[in-house]
Amino acid sequence: MATIAFLGLGAMGSRMAAHLIAAGHTVRIWNRSPEKAAPLLQAGAEWSETPAKAAAGADSVLAMVRNDIASRAVWLDPVTGALSAMTPQATAVECSTLSLPWVKALAAAATNRGINFLDAPVVGSRPQADQRQLIFLLGGTETTVGKMAPILQTMGSILHHLGPNGSGAITKLAVNALFGIQVAALAEIIPMITAHIDAPARAVEALIATPAASPAAKAAATSMLSQGFPPLFPVEIVEKDFGYAAEAAAQAPMIAATRAVFQRAIAAGFGADNLTGIIRLYAPAASPPEKI
Repeated sequence: MATIAFLGLGAMGSRMAAHLIAAGHTVRIWNRSPEKAAPLLQAGAEWSETPAKAAAGADSVLAMVRNDIASRAVWLDPVTGALSAMTPQATAVECSTLSLPWVKALAAAATNRGINFLDAPVVGSRPQADQRQLIFLLGGTETTVGKMAPILQTMGSILHHLGPNGSGAITKLAVNALFGIQVAALAEIIPMITAHIDAPARAVEALIATPAASPAAKAAATSMLSQGFPPLFPVEIVEKDFGYAAEAAAQAPMIAATRAVFQRAIAAGFGADNLTGIIRLYAPAASPPEKI
């Protein structure tokens, strides 16, 4: 069994850390809001006052935080950052969805300290995290991937090694952009159907049963029809990811246009909704067309 530090105990991180504890590893945890640690402490985790204290002497350090700013603070803060406290040949694993430039900079900082680095963002949300069905998108060396594979498989079902550092990060941005673009399209298409058909659910069900609809689009359409938007993947997080994707793309008119939709949703007060909540931007017309 390994000694593992886990930094960031939000909706995803808390679930991932719980699986590591259940597998019998020694798990040190840190979170900006200590109260979120209570269930994990009851399960056997050890609390650390700072990322550095959690990382000291650990075999590996995993982070799951909100954005570049939080990641920089967790890893490179001059007083409390994890990287300076890590033992050479230990492994730093960044599971957050971050910008490509920052991930490359973090990888370089780790390598300069003799620390192995893996960018390992995940595909999946809370249900997949609960069921250990996350998909890991990995950027790093074959050796580092092989070393970390047993630990990552404790939390996920599929590991994709995509190339050197940064490969996982850019692929995750591509995944989220593709998903968000589909959701934005459905947010316009479903009201279009609803405006013209008395039984829109039937038409939408037919639509998502065709080859044109991906499994993700089918789930999004179902959420939109039910008008239930629990924050599995909040609008404000999606908009952040689109910003990173736009920075990474040489030409990105579709990404930029879709990001603008999510920005409108945030301005309208829907930032905490699941991303499918953007359908609320498209209220029925004051003078609806005649139904078919």
